[in-house]
Amino acid sequence: MTWTEVLQPIKESDYFKNLWAKVKYEYNTAPCFPPKNEIFRALELTEFDDIEVVIIGQDPYHNDGQANGLCFSVSESVTAPPSLKNIFTELKSDTGIDRKNKDLQDWAKQGVLLLNATLTVQAHQPNSHKDLGWEQFTDYIIQQISDKKTNVVFVLWGAFAQKKAALIDQQKHHIIQSAHPSPFSVYRGFFDSKPFSKINDYLRSKGKREIVWG
Repeated sequence: MTWTEVLQPIKESDYFKNLWAKVKYEYNTAPCFPPKNEIFRALELTEFDDIEVVIIGQDPYHNDGQANGLCFSVSESVTAPPSLKNIFTELKSDTGIDRKNKDLQDWAKQGVLLLNATLTVQAHQPNSHKDLGWEQFTDYIIQQISDKKTNVVFVLWGAFAQKKAALIDQQKHHIIQSAHPSPFSVYRGFFDSKPFSKINDYLRSKGKREIVWG
Protein backbone atom coordinates (compact mmCIF):
# COMPACT_ATOMS: atom_id res chain seq x y z
CA MET A 1 0.00 0.00 0.00
CA THR A 2 1.03 3.60 -0.51
CA TRP A 3 0.61 6.49 1.91
CA THR A 4 -1.84 8.00 -0.58
CA GLU A 5 -4.10 4.95 -0.22
CA VAL A 6 -3.66 4.70 3.54
CA LEU A 7 -4.30 8.39 4.21
CA GLN A 8 -7.05 9.04 1.67
CA PRO A 9 -9.97 8.57 4.12
CA ILE A 10 -8.59 10.97 6.73
CA LYS A 11 -7.19 13.50 4.24
CA GLU A 12 -10.60 13.82 2.60
CA SER A 13 -12.32 14.42 5.94
CA ASP A 14 -13.58 17.77 7.19
CA TYR A 15 -11.34 17.27 10.22
CA PHE A 16 -8.15 17.25 8.12
CA LYS A 17 -9.23 20.16 5.93
CA ASN A 18 -9.84 22.16 9.10
CA LEU A 19 -6.47 21.11 10.54
CA TRP A 20 -4.63 22.09 7.37
CA ALA A 21 -6.35 25.47 7.30
CA LYS A 22 -5.13 26.09 10.86
CA VAL A 23 -1.60 24.99 9.96
CA LYS A 24 -1.50 27.34 6.97
CA TYR A 25 -2.74 30.19 9.16
CA GLU A 26 0.00 29.52 11.73
CA TYR A 27 2.71 29.48 9.06
CA ASN A 28 1.37 32.71 7.55
CA THR A 29 1.27 34.60 10.86
CA ALA A 30 4.42 33.49 12.73
CA PRO A 31 7.69 31.64 12.07
CA CYS A 32 7.04 27.90 12.35
CA PHE A 33 9.07 24.70 12.01
CA PRO A 34 9.88 22.53 10.19
CA PRO A 35 9.91 24.32 6.83
CA LYS A 36 6.50 23.85 5.25
CA ASN A 37 7.87 21.56 2.55
CA GLU A 38 9.26 19.20 5.23
CA ILE A 39 6.13 18.79 7.40
CA PHE A 40 5.47 15.34 5.91
CA ARG A 41 9.11 14.39 5.33
CA ALA A 42 8.86 11.33 7.59
CA LEU A 43 6.18 9.89 5.30
CA GLU A 44 8.04 10.89 2.14
CA LEU A 45 11.26 9.13 3.18
CA THR A 46 9.64 5.98 4.62
CA GLU A 47 7.03 4.37 2.39
CA PHE A 48 4.19 2.57 4.16
CA ASP A 49 5.18 -0.82 2.76
CA ASP A 50 8.79 -0.33 3.87
CA ILE A 51 8.09 0.39 7.56
CA GLU A 52 9.99 -1.93 9.90
CA VAL A 53 10.40 0.35 12.93
CA VAL A 54 8.40 3.31 14.28
CA ILE A 55 10.05 5.78 16.66
CA ILE A 56 7.54 8.22 18.16
CA GLY A 57 8.48 11.74 19.24
CA GLN A 58 6.31 14.50 20.69
CA ASP A 59 6.77 17.61 18.54
CA PRO A 60 9.49 19.21 16.41
CA TYR A 61 12.51 21.04 17.74
CA HIS A 62 11.59 24.73 18.05
CA ASN A 63 14.89 26.58 17.57
CA ASP A 64 16.08 28.03 14.26
CA GLY A 65 17.29 25.56 11.67
CA GLN A 66 16.79 22.45 13.78
CA ALA A 67 13.57 20.68 12.76
CA ASN A 68 13.65 18.76 9.49
CA GLY A 69 10.47 16.69 9.61
CA LEU A 70 11.94 13.61 11.33
CA CYS A 71 11.59 13.15 15.09
CA PHE A 72 14.84 13.57 17.06
CA SER A 73 16.67 14.45 13.81
CA VAL A 74 18.18 17.85 12.97
CA SER A 75 19.80 19.45 9.95
CA GLU A 76 23.55 18.93 9.66
CA SER A 77 24.20 22.67 9.91
CA VAL A 78 23.09 22.97 13.56
CA THR A 79 24.37 21.65 16.88
CA ALA A 80 22.83 18.40 18.04
CA PRO A 81 20.21 19.02 20.77
CA PRO A 82 20.70 17.22 24.10
CA SER A 83 18.18 14.43 23.33
CA LEU A 84 19.93 13.56 20.08
CA LYS A 85 23.34 13.64 21.77
CA ASN A 86 22.02 11.21 24.36
CA ILE A 87 20.60 8.94 21.65
CA PHE A 88 24.05 8.85 20.02
CA THR A 89 25.70 8.17 23.40
CA GLU A 90 23.40 5.19 23.91
CA LEU A 91 23.95 4.05 20.31
CA LYS A 92 27.71 3.92 20.91
CA SER A 93 27.32 2.18 24.27
CA ASP A 94 24.89 -0.34 22.76
CA THR A 95 26.50 -1.08 19.40
CA GLY A 96 29.92 0.57 19.35
CA ILE A 97 28.82 2.87 16.51
CA ASP A 98 30.11 6.43 16.86
CA ARG A 99 27.55 8.27 14.76
CA LYS A 100 28.23 11.82 13.56
CA ASN A 101 25.42 12.49 11.06
CA LYS A 102 22.63 14.41 12.82
CA ASP A 103 20.10 14.11 9.99
CA LEU A 104 18.58 10.67 10.49
CA GLN A 105 17.33 10.34 6.92
CA ASP A 106 19.44 7.21 6.35
CA TRP A 107 17.45 5.52 9.12
CA ALA A 108 14.21 6.70 7.51
CA LYS A 109 15.23 5.28 4.13
CA GLN A 110 15.81 1.88 5.75
CA GLY A 111 12.25 1.70 7.06
CA VAL A 112 12.48 3.57 10.37
CA LEU A 113 9.45 5.89 10.51
CA LEU A 114 10.53 8.87 12.63
CA LEU A 115 7.11 10.22 13.54
CA ASN A 116 6.34 13.16 15.80
CA ALA A 117 2.84 13.14 17.30
CA THR A 118 2.55 16.84 16.44
CA LEU A 119 4.13 17.69 13.10
CA THR A 120 4.61 21.46 13.49
CA VAL A 121 5.60 24.01 16.12
CA GLN A 122 5.85 27.79 16.44
CA ALA A 123 9.41 29.06 16.63
CA HIS A 124 10.81 29.10 20.19
CA GLN A 125 7.46 27.92 21.64
CA PRO A 126 7.74 24.21 22.52
CA ASN A 127 4.55 22.19 22.14
CA SER A 128 2.75 25.30 20.85
CA HIS A 129 0.81 23.38 18.17
CA LYS A 130 -0.30 20.50 20.37
CA ASP A 131 -3.92 21.66 20.22
CA LEU A 132 -4.14 22.17 16.45
CA GLY A 133 -5.36 18.61 15.95
CA TRP A 134 -2.25 16.83 14.67
CA GLU A 135 -2.53 13.95 17.12
CA GLN A 136 -5.74 12.67 15.54
CA PHE A 137 -3.82 12.42 12.26
CA THR A 138 -0.71 10.76 13.70
CA ASP A 139 -2.75 8.41 15.91
CA TYR A 140 -4.54 7.35 12.73
CA ILE A 141 -1.16 6.61 11.13
CA ILE A 142 -0.06 4.49 14.13
CA GLN A 143 -3.37 2.64 14.09
CA GLN A 144 -3.13 1.94 10.35
CA ILE A 145 0.39 0.58 10.74
CA SER A 146 -0.80 -1.63 13.58
CA ASP A 147 -3.84 -2.86 11.64
CA LYS A 148 -2.32 -3.36 8.19
CA LYS A 149 1.20 -4.59 8.96
CA THR A 150 2.85 -7.28 11.09
CA ASN A 151 6.08 -7.54 13.08
CA VAL A 152 6.79 -3.81 13.28
CA VAL A 153 8.96 -2.58 16.19
CA PHE A 154 7.42 0.41 17.96
CA VAL A 155 9.90 2.42 20.04
CA LEU A 156 8.23 4.41 22.82
CA TRP A 157 10.61 6.68 24.72
CA GLY A 158 9.05 8.47 27.69
CA ALA A 159 5.56 8.71 29.15
CA PHE A 160 4.09 10.66 26.23
CA ALA A 161 5.08 8.08 23.61
CA GLN A 162 4.14 5.19 25.87
CA LYS A 163 0.51 6.32 25.82
CA LYS A 164 0.49 5.33 22.15
CA ALA A 165 0.81 1.66 23.15
CA ALA A 166 -3.00 1.61 23.39
CA LEU A 167 -3.14 2.02 19.59
CA ILE A 168 -0.83 -0.93 18.88
CA ASP A 169 -1.82 -4.61 18.59
CA GLN A 170 0.84 -6.23 20.74
CA GLN A 171 -0.06 -9.69 19.44
CA LYS A 172 1.21 -8.64 15.99
CA HIS A 173 3.96 -6.17 16.84
CA HIS A 174 6.86 -5.63 19.23
CA ILE A 175 7.11 -2.67 21.61
CA ILE A 176 10.37 -1.37 23.08
CA GLN A 177 9.97 1.30 25.75
CA SER A 178 12.14 3.16 28.20
CA ALA A 179 12.65 6.60 29.70
CA HIS A 180 12.98 9.53 27.31
CA PRO A 181 16.48 10.52 26.08
CA SER A 182 16.09 14.11 27.32
CA PRO A 183 18.53 15.31 30.01
CA PHE A 184 15.66 15.29 32.53
CA SER A 185 15.09 11.54 32.30
CA VAL A 186 18.03 9.97 30.51
CA TYR A 187 19.46 8.51 33.74
CA ARG A 188 16.09 7.03 34.72
CA GLY A 189 16.32 4.14 32.29
CA PHE A 190 17.24 5.39 28.84
CA PHE A 191 20.96 4.88 29.20
CA ASP A 192 21.80 1.18 29.03
CA SER A 193 18.36 0.30 27.61
CA LYS A 194 20.05 -0.99 24.40
CA PRO A 195 17.19 -0.17 22.02
CA PHE A 196 19.24 -0.42 18.83
CA SER A 197 20.51 -3.94 19.39
CA LYS A 198 17.05 -4.99 20.62
CA ILE A 199 15.45 -3.69 17.42
CA ASN A 200 17.90 -5.61 15.27
CA ASP A 201 17.57 -8.75 17.39
CA TYR A 202 13.82 -8.71 16.79
CA LEU A 203 14.09 -7.98 13.06
CA ARG A 204 16.62 -10.78 12.68
CA SER A 205 14.33 -13.17 14.56
CA LYS A 206 11.64 -12.46 11.96
CA GLY A 207 13.99 -13.00 9.03
CA LYS A 208 14.16 -9.27 8.28
CA ARG A 209 17.07 -7.06 7.33
CA GLU A 210 18.74 -5.32 10.26
CA ILE A 211 18.96 -1.53 10.43
CA VAL A 212 22.40 -0.03 9.79
CA TRP A 213 22.58 2.64 12.50
CA GLY A 214 25.95 4.17 11.62
